[in-house]
Amino acid sequence: MAMDYPHGYMTHRHHHPHAQLIHAVRGVMLIGTDQGQWIVPPSRGVWMPPHVEHWVRMIGEVHMRTAYIRPDAAPDLFTACKVVGISPLLRELLLSAIDVSLPYEPDSRAGHLMRLLLDEIKDVQSLTLQLPNPHDARLKVITTALTLNPDDATTVEIWAERLHITPKTIHRLFSKETGMTFGQWRQQIRLLAALERLAQGEKVLTVALGLGYSSQSAFAAMFKRQFGMPPSQFFD
Repeated sequence: MAMDYPHGYMTHRHHHPHAQLIHAVRGVMLIGTDQGQWIVPPSRGVWMPPHVEHWVRMIGEVHMRTAYIRPDAAPDLFTACKVVGISPLLRELLLSAIDVSLPYEPDSRAGHLMRLLLDEIKDVQSLTLQLPNPHDARLKVITTALTLNPDDATTVEIWAERLHITPKTIHRLFSKETGMTFGQWRQQIRLLAALERLAQGEKVLTVALGLGYSSQSAFAAMFKRQFGMPPSQFFD
């Protein structure tokens, strides 16, 4: 399925009986479930298992391309939502699959294309662009504050004092509930905020300093590690 959306558009919470591989050939998607949020740039896709309730918010103009996969067609595929790499071959297979008419014969060109698409999906690499939601009430105080103000530079020690717990407890809870360190979680929420500001045309230097980075180069290095290109080229 092919759908195009304007910047800022957000779908309602919904789910599908089929699994999905969701990919944007243009723009960035923020996809959320009860378990967390996933940042999905054009070089990536997100695997959404069947019956998982989710929403999608568009950052920049988004051209979304989605493959729907029956559970019985690939029962050994992922059972959890995750961001995956989209190879050039997989991207072209997705674009070609959009034009396939249903039903089709297994031995037809469409049938061969779909089998190759499934084979490529089985080999995709899982990537770490998730922003997991913690359940612990104390961590929620921290993550809510960082979501509202990503440039918040409050240290773990100060948070521990405010919450009447030890810094070690905060580190342990972040690792247990999100699989990330406090610093990694804060970097991810800053990255999300950066994408939204860049999509609205803000200058890279303004975004970098506004999110607490010491310089444009420090911000650009972090950005390139995540997305494989500097922020100045991302929305070109």
